[in-house]
Amino acid sequence: MIVWVVVVSVIVLSAGYIFYGRFLSKKLQLDDSCPTPACLINDGVDYVPAKASLLLGQHFSAIAAAGPIVGPILAGIWFGWIPALLWILLGSIFVGGVHDFTSLVASIKHKAASIGEIVKANMSRTSQLLFLVFVWFALIYVIIAFTDITAQTFKIVSDGTAFGGAVAASSILYLLAGLLMGVLLYKFKSNLTVTTIIFVPLILFIIWIGPKLPLGILSFFSNISVKQWDIFLLIYCFFASVIPVWLLLQPRGYLGGWLLYITIIIGLIGALFGGFSIEYPAFNTEGLKSLVNGKSLFPILFITVACGACSGFHGIVSSGTTSKQLSKQSDARIVGYGAMLLEGLVAVLALATVMMLPRNSDVLKMDPNLIYARGLSDYLGLVGVGFGIAFPFALLAFSTFVYDTLDVCTRLARYILQELLNWKTRAGGFFATLLTLIVPLIFLLLTEEKGYLVAWPIFGTSNQLLASLTLLALSVWLIKCGKNAMFTILPMIFMLVMTLWSLVIQIISFVNVLPDIFSGISVKPDIVISGVCGIILFLLSILLIYETVKVLVLRKNA
Repeated sequence: MIVWVVVVSVIVLSAGYIFYGRFLSKKLQLDDSCPTPACLINDGVDYVPAKASLLLGQHFSAIAAAGPIVGPILAGIWFGWIPALLWILLGSIFVGGVHDFTSLVASIKHKAASIGEIVKANMSRTSQLLFLVFVWFALIYVIIAFTDITAQTFKIVSDGTAFGGAVAASSILYLLAGLLMGVLLYKFKSNLTVTTIIFVPLILFIIWIGPKLPLGILSFFSNISVKQWDIFLLIYCFFASVIPVWLLLQPRGYLGGWLLYITIIIGLIGALFGGFSIEYPAFNTEGLKSLVNGKSLFPILFITVACGACSGFHGIVSSGTTSKQLSKQSDARIVGYGAMLLEGLVAVLALATVMMLPRNSDVLKMDPNLIYARGLSDYLGLVGVGFGIAFPFALLAFSTFVYDTLDVCTRLARYILQELLNWKTRAGGFFATLLTLIVPLIFLLLTEEKGYLVAWPIFGTSNQLLASLTLLALSVWLIKCGKNAMFTILPMIFMLVMTLWSLVIQIISFVNVLPDIFSGISVKPDIVISGVCGIILFLLSILLIYETVKVLVLRKNA
């Protein structure tokens, strides 16, 4: 029964937060008597102290994008649910949670500096430049993948019914609600509790009204092509990433967090009281042997599950936007570590939507977002919510997860490009944002439909490799502070081996088709893109590892 899998998962994740979270807090020496950068600077734009509950929602919705849903579903289908479940639980507690928590604490102890600045302070300027270039590339892959995933969601048709227009309309209303909430909270000093009581039901009303809007409005949104949505979403990213965080990022992220909480509750209700049995194989031996479905359990499982267990993107969020909003150091545990474990729970519930399906189900042939939406719709059906409302709700929830990550990711890429090019002015921020978004725009316009599928393999690998390199930098910081860094070193070594192994596989695939390329024979673009990007990322990683070893050797000999 699925109920027991979910119950055990909740117990394991809760125990991880209580016991290992307490252990990490002691290791990182959190001290509320030291004011955080948000309180010291408080410029009303990027540095804005936020209550832990507000920041948890914003941070959680920023990191919990498509990864903890798409990744576990793909991994469950390919390898069976037991390998995916074990990695989600162990990875989120001992790898991803450690990565996120330590990144956040390191940032606030370096005046809310980014991971790149922390690398510079504890290693070298060369190391920082290598790291920033790597991070910027990784963020570009995230923007490409998640922009196109959202655009695809706005065009979804299921069982002959077009739901995409309703989801798009509801999404726009949701963003407007976020703007209104931001103005009420920060300009009119509205009480957070009262505002929450008003706006959470408003979001649910927006979801309900979406499919019921006039047919002309729904048809208008449904007729917009995927490529046009790609363009509109990138334009949205530009404006959302340059306006003050209080106006959209914080309130919209907070509301997105509530949608996440609601979907978690729905998933728990469905798993606990739905009586769903486990139909899918615990180990999918066919998937383990298939060259199409991922080559092998090692290392592909670990880059496929992605954000459900560990994500380098989280460290960039923690040190990029979240650290600038933390009110006190002790909040880092619930925001940094707690959000990652909540994301692990989201991943478990996403995996459960596969577990309830028989091996020959036609639903398994659908895109992961549709599998997830259908699973949530089945859960909502238990309490009498019809498919016509439940399905758009699940799709909007999915889009919201990606929405919140998109503009955060663009803002972070802007920070990094400004660091690289030393563009400190506000005009420099606009140009850095524009330059960041031009690359995804060109890529998405040149690729065929579902361009995110081309970017996804290299996205997964680069994301996990970024986590490895972040843990590497954090380990150097801890060692230089005289602390025992084994709690970051061990997960760093494991993730570094898995991700470099995966890069080698992608590079070999590219090398194997080089004779065809030179002979003028057409090859799949994803092999070429993954191969070229894989070589770049592999070289950057090796150079950064070399710089790390050099710093530690020089320190030892000093």
